[in-house]
Amino acid sequence: MINIVFFGTPAIALKSLEYLYNSSNINVLAVVTQPDKPAGRGHKISMSPIKEFALSNNLPVFQPKSIRKDFEVQENLKKLNPDFFVTFAFGQILSQDVLDIPKYETINLHASLLPKYRGANPIQRAIINGDKQTGICTMITELGLDCGDVCMKEIIDIPDDMNCVDLFNIISEKSPKLIEETLIGLINKTLMPQKQSEDCVCMANKLTKEETCIDWSNSAEEIHNLVRGIYKFPSAYFTLNGKIIKVLETRVIKEPGECGKFVKVSKEGIQVGCGKDCLLLIKVKPEGKGEMFAKDWANGLKNISDCIVK
Repeated sequence: MINIVFFGTPAIALKSLEYLYNSSNINVLAVVTQPDKPAGRGHKISMSPIKEFALSNNLPVFQPKSIRKDFEVQENLKKLNPDFFVTFAFGQILSQDVLDIPKYETINLHASLLPKYRGANPIQRAIINGDKQTGICTMITELGLDCGDVCMKEIIDIPDDMNCVDLFNIISEKSPKLIEETLIGLINKTLMPQKQSEDCVCMANKLTKEETCIDWSNSAEEIHNLVRGIYKFPSAYFTLNGKIIKVLETRVIKEPGECGKFVKVSKEGIQVGCGKDCLLLIKVKPEGKGEMFAKDWANGLKNISDCIVK
């Protein structure tokens, strides 16, 4: 039995914790997750999905504001005598003192094929950049940013209509088994981690607010990839008559059109001219309203042929 402490916070890591908890090969000693935070319109204090699962299964839970500075939590983790720490979207950087606690290593699940897309937003960046493939990998955590030796990888295809939520879900499903196989392989010495090539490093920097605003001088394909890449997290948008219009679903139309102008409205949606080709808006969320089909939103606009979006 391999004894681990699981570090994670958001829903994408939940299936991995559930799988490892129910595995006959793994013993989850405790969980470390981010402190409870306000969430939703009412700003009600909410616990992470990882904490909810841990409490429902009587697992000890630690919630340090900064595990690097919380020496009491570090001492409590030492007393558990874990073989491994397993981290998946935990949300804090670990110090060397923390990395030295487990008997073997700290294993991280990273949502890209390292060394490509080190950093905060690998899932979104892969789609925004129009990649046809991405993947997941397990790696040995070191002090640098996602620079440790890679243990195992699995490739995931990205179809042209896949958005970041779809990819989140696939990664959530595929990660648990890869983590378990990594832990078993390291214990049995059947797995030899490989150093990353520094020549192929690509960073997945945190998204800026400016990036989420659609630039209609870009090609329709580039805008389509942006819409997919930040679908609801936080959503690409444009403004019309001073109102923010979030764009949720699109398709590239290989036709010319005046940049930033509504070309036509059909039962499929609204066609907008771009720097190259046109973008079909299929679903939108106008400011102050719910999600709707773009064609229905267009029905409430006056002089739509004269509309120019920004």
